[in-house]
Amino acid sequence: MAAATIGVVGAGAMGAGIAQVAAVHGHPVLLADALPAAMARARTGHQKAMAREVDKGRLSREAADAVLARLTYVEGVSAELLAAFAPCDLVIEAIVEKLDAKQALLRTLEGIVAPAAVLASNTSSLSIAALAGACTHKTRVVGVHFFNPAPVMPLVEIIPAISTAPDVTARATAYAAGWKKVTVLASDTPGFIVNRVARPFYGESLRLLEEGVADCATIDWALRTVGGFRMGPFELMDFIGHDVNFAVTRSVFDGMFHDPRYRPSLRQQRLLEAGWLGRKSGRGFYDYA
Repeated sequence: MAAATIGVVGAGAMGAGIAQVAAVHGHPVLLADALPAAMARARTGHQKAMAREVDKGRLSREAADAVLARLTYVEGVSAELLAAFAPCDLVIEAIVEKLDAKQALLRTLEGIVAPAAVLASNTSSLSIAALAGACTHKTRVVGVHFFNPAPVMPLVEIIPAISTAPDVTARATAYAAGWKKVTVLASDTPGFIVNRVARPFYGESLRLLEEGVADCATIDWALRTVGGFRMGPFELMDFIGHDVNFAVTRSVFDGMFHDPRYRPSLRQQRLLEAGWLGRKSGRGFYDYA
Protein backbone atom coordinates (compact mmCIF):
# COMPACT_ATOMS: atom_id res chain seq x y z
CA MET A 1 0.00 0.00 0.00
CA ALA A 2 1.41 3.40 -0.99
CA ALA A 3 2.29 5.79 1.81
CA ALA A 4 -0.07 8.73 2.33
CA THR A 5 0.90 12.02 0.73
CA ILE A 6 1.72 14.75 3.25
CA GLY A 7 1.54 18.47 2.62
CA VAL A 8 3.38 21.16 4.59
CA VAL A 9 2.80 24.88 4.02
CA GLY A 10 5.56 27.08 5.39
CA ALA A 11 9.20 26.24 4.66
CA GLY A 12 10.81 27.94 7.63
CA ALA A 13 12.76 25.96 10.21
CA MET A 14 9.64 24.21 11.51
CA GLY A 15 7.94 23.47 8.21
CA ALA A 16 11.13 22.25 6.53
CA GLY A 17 11.85 20.04 9.54
CA ILE A 18 8.37 18.52 9.54
CA ALA A 19 8.61 17.84 5.80
CA GLN A 20 11.94 16.10 6.35
CA VAL A 21 10.47 13.91 9.11
CA ALA A 22 7.60 12.75 6.89
CA ALA A 23 9.88 12.12 3.88
CA VAL A 24 12.36 10.11 5.95
CA HIS A 25 9.48 7.86 6.99
CA GLY A 26 8.50 7.06 3.43
CA HIS A 27 5.84 9.66 2.58
CA PRO A 28 5.69 11.70 -0.61
CA VAL A 29 5.78 15.29 0.68
CA LEU A 30 4.77 18.62 -0.86
CA LEU A 31 6.36 21.66 0.78
CA ALA A 32 5.17 25.17 -0.14
CA ASP A 33 6.20 28.68 0.85
CA ALA A 34 5.44 32.18 -0.40
CA LEU A 35 9.11 33.21 -0.20
CA PRO A 36 11.56 31.80 -2.76
CA ALA A 37 14.45 32.41 -0.32
CA ALA A 38 12.76 30.27 2.34
CA MET A 39 12.22 27.50 -0.18
CA ALA A 40 15.86 27.66 -1.29
CA ARG A 41 17.02 27.41 2.34
CA ALA A 42 14.71 24.45 2.93
CA ARG A 43 15.98 22.61 -0.14
CA THR A 44 19.62 23.25 0.79
CA GLY A 45 18.91 22.27 4.39
CA HIS A 46 17.40 18.96 3.31
CA GLN A 47 20.38 18.20 1.10
CA LYS A 48 22.82 18.98 3.91
CA ALA A 49 20.80 16.93 6.41
CA MET A 50 20.82 13.88 4.16
CA ALA A 51 24.56 14.31 3.50
CA ARG A 52 25.15 14.27 7.28
CA GLU A 53 23.08 11.11 7.64
CA VAL A 54 25.23 9.43 4.97
CA ASP A 55 28.49 10.67 6.50
CA LYS A 56 27.45 9.32 9.90
CA GLY A 57 26.46 5.97 8.44
CA ARG A 58 22.81 6.27 9.42
CA LEU A 59 21.61 6.16 5.80
CA SER A 60 23.05 4.80 2.60
CA ARG A 61 23.53 7.25 -0.28
CA GLU A 62 20.70 5.49 -2.13
CA ALA A 63 18.34 5.82 0.85
CA ALA A 64 19.23 9.50 1.29
CA ASP A 65 18.61 10.17 -2.40
CA ALA A 66 15.24 8.42 -2.09
CA VAL A 67 14.27 10.75 0.78
CA LEU A 68 15.18 13.80 -1.31
CA ALA A 69 13.25 12.40 -4.27
CA ARG A 70 10.10 12.20 -2.12
CA LEU A 71 10.23 15.97 -1.47
CA THR A 72 8.44 18.26 -3.93
CA TYR A 73 8.88 22.02 -3.56
CA VAL A 74 6.02 24.37 -4.47
CA GLU A 75 7.16 27.99 -4.77
CA GLY A 76 4.10 30.01 -3.82
CA VAL A 77 0.90 29.68 -1.81
CA SER A 78 -1.71 30.98 -4.24
CA ALA A 79 -4.82 28.84 -4.65
CA GLU A 80 -3.59 27.83 -8.11
CA LEU A 81 -0.25 26.58 -6.81
CA LEU A 82 -1.75 24.95 -3.73
CA ALA A 83 -3.98 22.92 -6.06
CA ALA A 84 -0.99 20.55 -6.16
CA PHE A 85 -1.95 19.60 -2.58
CA ALA A 86 -5.20 17.95 -3.73
CA PRO A 87 -3.84 14.37 -3.22
CA CYS A 88 -2.69 15.05 0.35
CA ASP A 89 -4.17 13.00 3.19
CA LEU A 90 -2.72 15.36 5.80
CA VAL A 91 -1.70 19.00 5.41
CA ILE A 92 0.19 20.76 8.20
CA GLU A 93 0.38 24.54 8.14
CA ALA A 94 3.54 26.03 9.65
CA ILE A 95 3.29 29.66 8.53
CA VAL A 96 3.63 32.90 10.51
CA GLU A 97 2.02 32.85 13.97
CA LYS A 98 -0.91 35.11 13.01
CA LEU A 99 -4.48 33.96 13.41
CA ASP A 100 -5.91 35.67 10.32
CA ALA A 101 -3.15 34.35 8.05
CA LYS A 102 -3.58 30.79 9.29
CA GLN A 103 -7.38 30.99 8.99
CA ALA A 104 -7.14 32.23 5.41
CA LEU A 105 -4.74 29.42 4.48
CA LEU A 106 -6.92 26.73 6.06
CA ARG A 107 -9.97 28.07 4.21
CA THR A 108 -8.05 27.84 0.94
CA LEU A 109 -6.78 24.33 1.66
CA GLU A 110 -10.26 23.15 2.65
CA GLY A 111 -11.44 23.81 -0.88
CA ILE A 112 -8.55 21.87 -2.41
CA VAL A 113 -7.99 18.65 -0.47
CA ALA A 114 -10.38 15.70 -0.29
CA PRO A 115 -13.22 15.78 2.28
CA ALA A 116 -11.51 13.08 4.35
CA ALA A 117 -8.13 14.86 4.50
CA VAL A 118 -6.91 16.17 7.85
CA LEU A 119 -5.99 19.86 8.19
CA ALA A 120 -3.47 20.43 10.98
CA SER A 121 -1.83 23.49 12.48
CA ASN A 122 1.66 23.61 13.97
CA THR A 123 0.71 26.73 15.95
CA SER A 124 2.57 27.18 19.23
CA SER A 125 -0.25 28.87 21.11
CA LEU A 126 -3.21 29.98 18.99
CA SER A 127 -6.69 28.59 19.60
CA ILE A 128 -7.38 25.52 17.46
CA ALA A 129 -11.09 26.24 17.83
CA ALA A 130 -10.53 29.71 16.32
CA LEU A 131 -8.56 28.20 13.44
CA ALA A 132 -11.24 25.58 12.84
CA GLY A 133 -13.93 28.24 13.11
CA ALA A 134 -12.77 29.74 9.84
CA CYS A 135 -13.51 26.47 8.00
CA THR A 136 -16.80 25.09 6.79
CA HIS A 137 -15.93 21.60 8.01
CA LYS A 138 -14.56 22.33 11.47
CA THR A 139 -14.33 18.69 12.49
CA ARG A 140 -11.28 18.04 10.29
CA VAL A 141 -8.98 20.67 11.93
CA VAL A 142 -6.55 19.66 14.70
CA GLY A 143 -3.37 21.00 16.29
CA VAL A 144 -0.18 19.01 15.68
CA HIS A 145 2.62 20.93 17.38
CA PHE A 146 6.22 19.89 16.72
CA PHE A 147 9.28 21.38 18.41
CA ASN A 148 12.40 22.81 16.83
CA PRO A 149 14.35 21.09 15.35
CA ALA A 150 11.53 18.77 14.29
CA PRO A 151 13.77 15.92 13.01
CA VAL A 152 15.48 15.74 16.43
CA MET A 153 12.94 16.69 19.09
CA PRO A 154 10.80 13.68 20.03
CA LEU A 155 7.71 15.40 21.43
CA VAL A 156 4.58 16.31 19.45
CA GLU A 157 1.52 17.86 21.10
CA ILE A 158 -1.82 16.78 19.61
CA ILE A 159 -4.48 19.40 20.29
CA PRO A 160 -8.10 18.76 19.34
CA ALA A 161 -10.51 21.69 19.38
CA ILE A 162 -13.96 21.24 20.86
CA SER A 163 -15.11 20.85 17.26
CA THR A 164 -12.47 18.27 16.18
CA ALA A 165 -13.82 14.82 15.31
CA PRO A 166 -12.34 12.02 17.47
CA ASP A 167 -11.20 10.08 14.41
CA VAL A 168 -9.27 13.15 13.18
CA THR A 169 -7.45 13.35 16.51
CA ALA A 170 -6.71 9.62 16.30
CA ARG A 171 -5.39 9.89 12.74
CA ALA A 172 -3.13 12.85 13.57
CA THR A 173 -1.77 10.94 16.56
CA ALA A 174 -1.15 7.85 14.43
CA TYR A 175 0.80 9.85 11.84
CA ALA A 176 3.08 11.39 14.48
CA ALA A 177 3.57 8.06 16.24
CA GLY A 178 4.41 6.45 12.90
CA TRP A 179 7.16 9.05 12.54
CA LYS A 180 8.66 7.78 15.83
CA LYS A 181 7.46 10.79 17.81
CA VAL A 182 6.22 10.77 21.39
CA THR A 183 2.70 12.20 21.35
CA VAL A 184 0.83 13.90 24.17
CA LEU A 185 -2.81 14.96 24.08
CA ALA A 186 -3.19 18.60 25.14
CA SER A 187 -6.24 20.75 25.77
CA ASP A 188 -6.95 23.71 23.50
CA THR A 189 -5.72 26.33 25.97
CA PRO A 190 -3.21 29.15 25.32
CA GLY A 191 0.30 27.72 24.97
CA PHE A 192 -0.98 24.14 25.34
CA ILE A 193 1.45 22.27 27.65
CA VAL A 194 5.04 23.10 26.77
CA ASN A 195 4.69 26.76 25.84
CA ARG A 196 2.49 27.37 28.88
CA VAL A 197 5.16 25.86 31.15
CA ALA A 198 7.92 27.75 29.30
CA ARG A 199 6.49 31.24 29.81
CA PRO A 200 7.81 31.61 33.42
CA PHE A 201 11.21 30.26 32.28
CA TYR A 202 11.50 33.18 29.88
CA GLY A 203 9.41 35.72 31.78
CA GLU A 204 11.16 35.53 35.16
CA SER A 205 14.56 35.52 33.46
CA LEU A 206 13.64 38.66 31.54
CA ARG A 207 12.45 40.31 34.75
CA LEU A 208 15.74 39.45 36.47
CA LEU A 209 17.55 41.10 33.59
CA GLU A 210 15.31 44.18 33.56
CA GLU A 211 15.64 44.61 37.32
CA GLY A 212 19.44 44.44 37.08
CA VAL A 213 19.71 41.34 39.25
CA ALA A 214 22.12 39.69 36.80
CA ASP A 215 23.14 39.82 33.15
CA CYS A 216 22.13 37.38 30.41
CA ALA A 217 25.28 35.28 30.61
CA THR A 218 25.02 34.85 34.38
CA ILE A 219 21.36 33.86 34.29
CA ASP A 220 22.03 31.40 31.46
CA TRP A 221 25.01 29.96 33.34
CA ALA A 222 22.96 29.54 36.53
CA LEU A 223 20.09 27.73 34.82
CA ARG A 224 22.43 25.46 32.86
CA THR A 225 24.80 24.68 35.71
CA VAL A 226 22.49 24.70 38.72
CA GLY A 227 19.12 24.19 37.07
CA GLY A 228 20.28 21.44 34.71
CA PHE A 229 18.77 22.97 31.56
CA ARG A 230 20.41 22.22 28.21
CA MET A 231 20.24 25.91 27.28
CA GLY A 232 19.72 29.06 29.30
CA PRO A 233 16.64 31.20 28.61
CA PHE A 234 18.45 33.92 26.65
CA GLU A 235 20.36 31.38 24.58
CA LEU A 236 17.11 29.58 23.87
CA MET A 237 15.20 32.74 22.93
CA ASP A 238 18.01 33.67 20.54
CA PHE A 239 17.91 30.14 19.09
CA ILE A 240 14.12 30.13 18.60
CA GLY A 241 14.06 33.70 17.27
CA HIS A 242 12.50 36.68 18.98
CA ASP A 243 9.91 37.05 16.25
CA VAL A 244 8.56 33.60 17.12
CA ASN A 245 9.14 33.67 20.88
CA PHE A 246 7.62 37.12 21.42
CA ALA A 247 4.59 36.23 19.27
CA VAL A 248 3.92 33.16 21.43
CA THR A 249 4.25 35.22 24.62
CA ARG A 250 1.79 37.81 23.27
CA SER A 251 -0.60 35.06 22.22
CA VAL A 252 -0.55 33.41 25.65
CA PHE A 253 -0.89 36.81 27.39
CA ASP A 254 -3.90 37.74 25.26
CA GLY A 255 -5.39 34.26 25.51
CA MET A 256 -5.17 34.37 29.30
CA PHE A 257 -7.07 37.69 29.38
CA HIS A 258 -3.89 39.63 30.22
CA ASP A 259 -2.96 37.64 33.30
CA PRO A 260 0.13 39.54 34.58
CA ARG A 261 2.05 36.26 35.01
CA TYR A 262 2.40 36.13 31.22
CA ARG A 263 3.10 39.82 30.52
CA PRO A 264 5.52 40.30 27.58
CA SER A 265 8.85 42.04 28.05
CA LEU A 266 9.61 45.50 26.64
CA ARG A 267 13.27 44.47 26.46
CA GLN A 268 12.42 41.64 24.10
CA GLN A 269 10.03 43.84 22.12
CA ARG A 270 12.86 46.33 21.51
CA LEU A 271 15.07 43.52 20.15
CA LEU A 272 12.27 42.57 17.78
CA GLU A 273 11.75 46.17 16.67
CA ALA A 274 15.49 46.54 15.99
CA GLY A 275 15.50 43.40 13.87
CA TRP A 276 17.77 41.62 16.36
CA LEU A 277 15.99 38.29 16.10
CA GLY A 278 18.77 36.10 17.52
CA ARG A 279 20.91 33.57 15.69
CA LYS A 280 18.96 33.92 12.44
CA SER A 281 19.85 37.63 12.15
CA GLY A 282 23.30 37.48 13.78
CA ARG A 283 22.28 39.46 16.86
CA GLY A 284 19.85 39.01 19.74
CA PHE A 285 20.68 39.08 23.43
CA TYR A 286 24.08 37.90 22.23
CA ASP A 287 26.16 39.04 19.24
CA TYR A 288 26.82 36.13 16.85
CA ALA A 289 29.02 38.10 14.42
